[in-house]
Amino acid sequence: METRSPVDTVSAPGSAPVAAPFSGALGLTPARPGVYRVELAEAWTVGGGKLHGGFMMALLTRAALTGLDAHTGAPAGTTEPVAVSMDFLRAPDMGPAELATEVIKVGRTASVVRVELHQHGRLALAGTVTAGRLPEGPADWTNLPELAPEPPAEAVRIADSRQDSELTRSCQVVLDTGTAAFLRGERADPLMRGWVRPRGEQPDVLFALLAGDILPPLLFNMARAGWAPTVQLTALLRGRPAPGWLRLEATSRVIRGNWFDEDYTVIDAQGQLVCQARQLALAPLG
Repeated sequence: METRSPVDTVSAPGSAPVAAPFSGALGLTPARPGVYRVELAEAWTVGGGKLHGGFMMALLTRAALTGLDAHTGAPAGTTEPVAVSMDFLRAPDMGPAELATEVIKVGRTASVVRVELHQHGRLALAGTVTAGRLPEGPADWTNLPELAPEPPAEAVRIADSRQDSELTRSCQVVLDTGTAAFLRGERADPLMRGWVRPRGEQPDVLFALLAGDILPPLLFNMARAGWAPTVQLTALLRGRPAPGWLRLEATSRVIRGNWFDEDYTVIDAQGQLVCQARQLALAPLG
C-alpha cells in the first residue's frame, strides 16, 4: 500500500520537482483561435516510452473545453465533459504537438467540440467531446461493484513491481492482489481491480478520464504481456470525484483474434460512479 503523503512531488532527472504533475502536464499555450500548443512529457509514458492513452484523452478534453469556453466567451471551467470519444490513429511521440478544436454545436444542455492532435505534420488523435454540467447530489439508482474505498495493506503499488513506468511515478496506482494474477506468475480471467489518485492534488473530472485506462492490460492475466495499443476509447463522465482514492474495476467481454475490449468502472471515495469507459484495443501476441 502507498504510504506517502498526497502532497508528494515528482521530478524528472535534472529538473525541478513538480508539485502536481497531472494538472501541470495539461498546460496549453494558445497559438491561434481554437488551436493550442502542448509539450508531451515523459512523465506520462508507459512501457517503451509510449504516451498513455488515458492521459492523452484527458489532454484533448482539456483542449476541447478550453476552445469551447473561448468560443462562447464563458469563464474558464464553465463547462465540464459528459462524454468523450477518441480514435487513436497513431502513437504520438514525446515533445511538442498541436491541438486543434472546432465547436460543432453550442447548446443550453450539451455542446459538442471536435478536437485533433497533430504532430510532425500528421494527425495522431481525433475525437469529440460532449460538454455540459455534471449532476449534483446522490444518484437515484446505482448498480456498482463492491470495492474497498482505500487500498488494503496487502495491495501492491505498481511503483514497487516490475510493471513500474514513468506514469506510475506521476500518479499513485495500487493493484488488488486477488485479481492481479500476473504479478504472481499465474493465469486468471481478464478482470482487475485497483485504486489510483494523482500526486500533489485531488482527483478531478479529467483525472477520472485517465483513471478509466490506468490499470495494466487485462491480457496480462492471460500470459499475453506486451504493448496493447488503444484503437478507440469512449468514456462517460457521471459526476465530480470526491477527494481521495478512485477505486477501479476493469473487465473484458470478448478476446478474439487481434482484438479485445476493456470496460472500466471508476468510483470515487464517497462511493459515487464518476466515469464509465470502454475501449477497443489490439492484443499483443501470446
